[in-house]
Amino acid sequence: MNIVITGANGFIGAALCVALAQKGHAVIALVRNPDRAEGSLPSSIRLVAWDSAKPGDWRDAIAAADVVVHLAGAPIGGRRWTAECKKTLRDSRIDTTRAVVQAMRAGGRTDSTLISGSAVGYYGDGGDRIITEADGPGSDFLSGLCTEWESEARKAEDFGSRVVLLRTGIVLGDGGALDKMLTPFKFGVGGPLGSGRQWISWIHREDAAALIAWAAESAGSHDIKGPMNVTAPNPVTMREFASTLGRVMQRPAFLSVPGFALKLILGEFAEALLAGQRVMPAVAQENGFTWKYPTVEPALRAILE
Repeated sequence: MNIVITGANGFIGAALCVALAQKGHAVIALVRNPDRAEGSLPSSIRLVAWDSAKPGDWRDAIAAADVVVHLAGAPIGGRRWTAECKKTLRDSRIDTTRAVVQAMRAGGRTDSTLISGSAVGYYGDGGDRIITEADGPGSDFLSGLCTEWESEARKAEDFGSRVVLLRTGIVLGDGGALDKMLTPFKFGVGGPLGSGRQWISWIHREDAAALIAWAAESAGSHDIKGPMNVTAPNPVTMREFASTLGRVMQRPAFLSVPGFALKLILGEFAEALLAGQRVMPAVAQENGFTWKYPTVEPALRAILE
């Protein structure tokens, strides 16, 4: 297949490019700076400059694609959600998705697929209840952002495209969110955030890339469409995750970070860290996807050892 990927040199996008190229697909990576991205992706992948606010070859690439995987978006975490930050988060998702859908519409195809990013943050704080793709959105900022993001992507259904919405959990790999978690453990002061009772829905980066590739290839077989949780089938509590990470690193994991301290440092973003979603990937399970790392300890050992 002819597959175009936005956010192609990001944490998930780069792994997906490799996975799809290994399967023999013709992959076009849309990147901000092709010269800088040169050498960071397999040589078989064509690099095309991407700026959703400007015309360019990226529009023709999307118009001709069998599958568009849209992963572009400013990072959610690591900073306070000021009004300016929220605008950046929204614009980098809503505006770019709108541009992608418009380019697909211009191509005139009725058999294309759009696989568009979203997050398990869509569900809000779920407490201890088990969540699947059938559950509705929460009521916080992140839930609203994901809802609007998905709504923009679904407009591709108006001209016949299959749309898959990737509700992604915490992706574990060499880099990304895990990198930020490791530092306190390295100094022997690691532990859970807040109460530790909140659920974490996670997935190994290799499985995330494989699951997205599986969804891309599903047309005409199990034909995945609509929301799809990109998580492992065994979510864990924050306390269990911290304990497992400490065990893998052979470091203590008993010093928790109080919720009030996180709120002082990170403001509203801390609410997202202290909330939990016990998300099950029901769509992938029911349609036969197989995880390489279904449980968290082997996943962490594969990354860290």
